[in-house]
Amino acid sequence: MTVSGRKTHRGKLSLGYDQRKPHAVAVGPHASSPSNMPIQIHGDPVMPVRMLRPLFRSLSLCALAAVLAASATSAFAGHATLIADATTGQVLESENADVQNYPASLTKMMTLYLTFEALHKGVLHWDDKIVLSENAERKEPFKFALGAGKMITVNEAVLGMIVLSANDAAVAVAEKLGGSEAAFGEIMTAKARALGMNNTVFRNPAGLPDPQQMTTAADMAKLAVALMRDYPEDYKLFSTRTFKFRGMKFHGHNRVMTRYPGADGIKTGYTEASGYNLVSSASRNGKRVVGVVLGGKTSQARDEEMTALLDKYLGPLPKK
Repeated sequence: MTVSGRKTHRGKLSLGYDQRKPHAVAVGPHASSPSNMPIQIHGDPVMPVRMLRPLFRSLSLCALAAVLAASATSAFAGHATLIADATTGQVLESENADVQNYPASLTKMMTLYLTFEALHKGVLHWDDKIVLSENAERKEPFKFALGAGKMITVNEAVLGMIVLSANDAAVAVAEKLGGSEAAFGEIMTAKARALGMNNTVFRNPAGLPDPQQMTTAADMAKLAVALMRDYPEDYKLFSTRTFKFRGMKFHGHNRVMTRYPGADGIKTGYTEASGYNLVSSASRNGKRVVGVVLGGKTSQARDEEMTALLDKYLGPLPKK
């Protein structure tokens, strides 16, 4: 079905996920490592947070233009939406669900999936300490900004990725599990294939722009469902609204999760190239759905579009 030139589907598709857990993908410092990829600003813009360096310490406009030009043959900031039944995988409505776009910080959903996997295998433990390398320290704008050589726990890294969208935390985990960002990107992509995410490629763990790092609304919905299915207890952390870190209190970026009745996560994302992205999960009247919006023009427009999708398929609030 086509509406105004857009591919729109209702009620006849499925995410096609398997209720069984996928085969594990090996992690470790000996994975192959292609060359490092370019780095730029990312994160869902909010008011400046103490401990963070100035938001506009970024690459030049010329560098940004070069990346956008290079993206012409891969992902782009097109608009896409999808909402699916989280239990059955049935796609209730979608628009451009298989069109590739930049994931931005939605990438951290996969970094967190692999972190949870490592925790369940005993490769990591919640109180393990991991080093923030010089490479991690360079990842603007959202980060702990403790300085190269400092350490954080795995628990702090997980909450930092979920609440603050901390880039240095994502890189620290990637370097711990994969040896390098590039090697971890290959691990992420392999896991994506194992989860049926056939149109997704990862090149870094934080979602910083890369012309080869791309995904689709359908693939992000599959990843959200996989997180709920495979790590249901860990998934509950996505409902964390604030967390205290060494005397500081950080607030999350996900306004739909904090304001929408029944919402329980999961992740926002933004780059200039991607537009405003959001994956949400919510329950009402015994039904749970997963929604995806990619390429929103503003954070408010993205949130309003997600809210409308959730309202449409969850129905009215129960009467008190």
